[in-house]
Amino acid sequence: MAARPPLMAAVVAPARVTAYEVLRRVFEDGAWADRALRAAATDLDDRDRALAQRLAYGAVQRARTLDHAISTLARRPVERIDAEVLAALRLGAYQVGFLDGIPRYAAVNESVELVRRAGSVRAVPFANAVMRRLAERMRGLLAGLPETTPGEAALLHSYPDWVAEVWWRDLGPDGARALMRAQNEPPELAVRRVHGEIEGRPDDVLPDAWIVDRVDEAAVAAGRIWPQSRGSQLVGHVVGSRAGERTLDLCAAPGGKATMLAGDVVAVDVSATRTRELEENVRRLGATRVTVVQADGRDLPSTLQGFDRVLVDAPCSGLGVLAARPDLRWRAEPLPALQRSLLCAAIERARPGATVTYSVCTVNADESEAVVDEVGLPLDDLGAEWPAFAHPRRPEFLQTLPHVHGTSGFFVARLRVP
Repeated sequence: MAARPPLMAAVVAPARVTAYEVLRRVFEDGAWADRALRAAATDLDDRDRALAQRLAYGAVQRARTLDHAISTLARRPVERIDAEVLAALRLGAYQVGFLDGIPRYAAVNESVELVRRAGSVRAVPFANAVMRRLAERMRGLLAGLPETTPGEAALLHSYPDWVAEVWWRDLGPDGARALMRAQNEPPELAVRRVHGEIEGRPDDVLPDAWIVDRVDEAAVAAGRIWPQSRGSQLVGHVVGSRAGERTLDLCAAPGGKATMLAGDVVAVDVSATRTRELEENVRRLGATRVTVVQADGRDLPSTLQGFDRVLVDAPCSGLGVLAARPDLRWRAEPLPALQRSLLCAAIERARPGATVTYSVCTVNADESEAVVDEVGLPLDDLGAEWPAFAHPRRPEFLQTLPHVHGTSGFFVARLRVP
């Protein structure tokens, strides 16, 4: 896209300027929201950065619903609205439609000013008229949207139709609607304590899992804590590795689970960039018994054989972590063929009698129980070990659910190799 005129932070609040830039980078350049935010928020203080994140992430998550309101009240399809104008309208619509405590005049006036400062002077009257209609009528429009079918709920809560259909099938209408609502809210902040003291609240079930008000970046840099959802930490515990054993982590980056494991660990990742990140995190966390290998998990070096335990935290659609990754819902796709290949490769590298733990950060039976069922190996009864997280339909599996457990959505199974 063409170079953009600089925005005047003196005219528009810095948090809105930053959020606007993030929206444009995501929807015009295909950037990931978290990376776009890091680049745009370098000069913001903590308070403004938090507001910019709330505005940007919320507007990205709610884009489908926002676009419906904009097109309805603008009497124009969003496809016919210039990108720089649509970004400002989405940002303003999110504020007047979903946030309390922000003055409507500020949302209206500064959204219009963003359009002006982006160089679309001729679109200013249009943006002003639409923003005023949104401020007056958007909440009523949203209140009138039904959610009795997957398609209706997808529009109201801003998800692709296929995601709503999968959750309707797997969780039923009430569970699907609750999960949609939960993943439109900011996720809880959880960390794993590596050593030392920590401020926060310890989890009642998971050792060393803490819920915190803020992530202490100095403690992360020093290797005392690691930002990691409780759902993710559960996976590491399920592996059950012990001193004296050899464990293979087949898709290990960024290393949160690999650095939890006891004994000797071989941590594999296919990406050179992610492997370097994995190596850095292993050093930071003092995981001296972890060896990092860059390789495709489906084509490992022949020397990697005979492991006592294997972990396959497979790539997936990510439908369990949409709260933390606001743009993922618009890009997600199921990956069952890849997941089956990785799970079969893991089984081949395990010794007889070993266990293979399979996990995915999704809520989608096609990527979870269906993949495990197809392999057909005996299963450990994980629901008996971790009853708080037992799968609602298949208690031999675990399934954390954001609307039930307050953490990211992870499926976990543990298979026995004959």
